[in-house]
Amino acid sequence: MELIFATHNPNKAKEIAALLEGKFKVLSLDGIGYTNEIEETGETLKENAFIKAQTIASKFNMPVFADDTGLEVFHLNNEPGVRSARYAGEPSNSNNNMDLLLSKLNPEEPNLARFVTWICLILNGEVHYFEGSLNGKIIHQKMGSNGFGYDPIFMPEQYSETLAQLTLEEKNKIAHRAKAFEKMKLFLMGK
Repeated sequence: MELIFATHNPNKAKEIAALLEGKFKVLSLDGIGYTNEIEETGETLKENAFIKAQTIASKFNMPVFADDTGLEVFHLNNEPGVRSARYAGEPSNSNNNMDLLLSKLNPEEPNLARFVTWICLILNGEVHYFEGSLNGKIIHQKMGSNGFGYDPIFMPEQYSETLAQLTLEEKNKIAHRAKAFEKMKLFLMGK
């Protein structure tokens, strides 16, 4: 089965290709020649995932899925949340986002947080949602060069390394996005 993944993000596309293990052919927006940016105007991650999937589903007659992921820091009333990618403003910049977040946190606090991913799959005109989360904490020193986004400052529960210090294979065993995509993969395999 061919699926369109409504993303321009090559890092996400690489992660998902590894997660789906060749069971499905995944086409990115760039792979289908769709170069427009999709405005994420939702108030929640779930809404943004739907907006992206629906935009592409309305233009192409194929199964489409989209995701939206956010980092929620409990001490900051779940900031940056739905604004995670552009927390420090436009254009999106991971280092600026991490620096702003760290400037708001007390290094003496535990700074518990979680990553949350919502996936919206539109298949045969029906909408399906899948969620995954990963609990951990924010550390005050960037560590690791793997991953992207907030990975260098996020240490998962029961780990002594950040997501950016883990290999892609290690990350995919525990990560929020991997959990949500595993749910979607199991759903699709049952179809």
